[in-house]
Amino acid sequence: MTESKDPEYVKLLFMDKMGRLVMRTSEFWQYLSKNQKDLILEGQYLMEDIIKDNAYQFKDYSFLVFPFAKAYEGFLKQLFKDIKFISRLDYISDHLRLGKLMSPNLIRKLGERSLYEKIRIKTNTELADKIWHVWKTGRNQIFHYFPHNLRAVSFTEASLIINEILKTMEEAHQKLYI
Repeated sequence: MTESKDPEYVKLLFMDKMGRLVMRTSEFWQYLSKNQKDLILEGQYLMEDIIKDNAYQFKDYSFLVFPFAKAYEGFLKQLFKDIKFISRLDYISDHLRLGKLMSPNLIRKLGERSLYEKIRIKTNTELADKIWHVWKTGRNQIFHYFPHNLRAVSFTEASLIINEILKTMEEAHQKLYI
């Protein structure tokens, strides 16, 4: 198996040495909604199926990131609602622009609505930067199409992005919720 197809660093987030899903027993896993858990499990299935089959070499593995990025967005909305950073109406709104509210570039413009600033104040700049960075790299840069910059990711890059999404979710839960 080549390095680019080595799933160990991804599996470690999901499986212990006995092949059991570790996150299912953690407080973090229990916190996730059924939909978020399903997205993560479906994403894991996709990754393992791609690895196991290896029948086709894709030019772009961005599709592997999608279920995890979607779970990340749902998780952040839920977390921000639960810690009162956003209202229940914001949470259920079809118009909430989470990326805009988390942008460090819009702190002044957003004022007290800035999620970046709320995270920074409650924890630290490091966590606020990490949540924002993962949003940009794991969602925005993966799923937006720019004709002058078609960003394709390798399997290894997709795996690393997925790891960062999951680690950031768990860290945000630990530092903001608990």
